[in-house]
Amino acid sequence: MKNLFKNVSFVILLFKMCIVFGQEIATQKRIVIDVGHGGKDSGAIGINGIQEKDAVLEIANEILKLNEQSEKPLDIYLTRYSDTLISLSDRTKLAKALNADLFVSLHCNHSDNPKARGIEVYVADADSKYSGDSTWFAYQAQVALNKNLGLKNRGVKFANFQVLREAGGYCPAVLLELGFLSNKDEAQYLGVKENIVGIAISIFNGLQ
Repeated sequence: MKNLFKNVSFVILLFKMCIVFGQEIATQKRIVIDVGHGGKDSGAIGINGIQEKDAVLEIANEILKLNEQSEKPLDIYLTRYSDTLISLSDRTKLAKALNADLFVSLHCNHSDNPKARGIEVYVADADSKYSGDSTWFAYQAQVALNKNLGLKNRGVKFANFQVLREAGGYCPAVLLELGFLSNKDEAQYLGVKENIVGIAISIFNGLQ
């Protein structure tokens, strides 16, 4: 009888552990990080030769490393893990297929004005049930990036970008323009490993 009681107690304890573990998984944030451009689409090219597709992939990989080292890792997926070109539609379909909690698209900026500089955060210029959450996260990301990196704050802006318009129908979605490759100082800044890590830390902390 005593052994039976022990067995029953163990099963109950195991059941409770499964419930707790299941709750932790259920509450784990699922993030899709859209790594801009790739393959034959280099994106912006800096005056020092740095390519947007390479810079954002470096940042995304650093975010993955930070997540692996975190005590409470997030459920993070990239739209591309190598130098490949993924269609815009497939990028947003991933957010839908994974039932993502957030879609973050990484980019670097370019302008005909070589003095243009700073960070911009974009939200879809369209109404959806996630518009409010997207805008809230955009402002939080802009403040964090500006505070931690010291780059010029160009504000939160609204645009009809395809990835934002489509992903915004499934979850909150923002697009980060992480400095101007057409600006000499910022192109050099994005070419330094320590700065890439700093950008990744700022973004990752904002995902928590």
